Amino acid sequence: MILDIQFKIKNNPYYQRYIRENSHWYKILNRNPEAFRRFEEEVKEKYKLRPIDKLSRAVETLELISSIFLTLK
Repeated sequence: MILDIQFKIKNNPYYQRYIRENSHWYKILNRNPEAFRRFEEEVKEKYKLRPIDKLSRAVETLELISSIFLTLK
């Protein structure tokens, strides 16, 4: 595996956890370093790190707070 990719994985706890859970990525990244983009996308999708996921969590939190306020009235 290219050192650059190794450093990226080592410095990101989400990447470390995902590659340990899905060890087939070791082989894929060793053979094709360009696949790192796909790896990043899978990690973001799995751990809900995409901007749309963050936005939906914020909306859900606001809905929860508003429903709590409505029940307190």
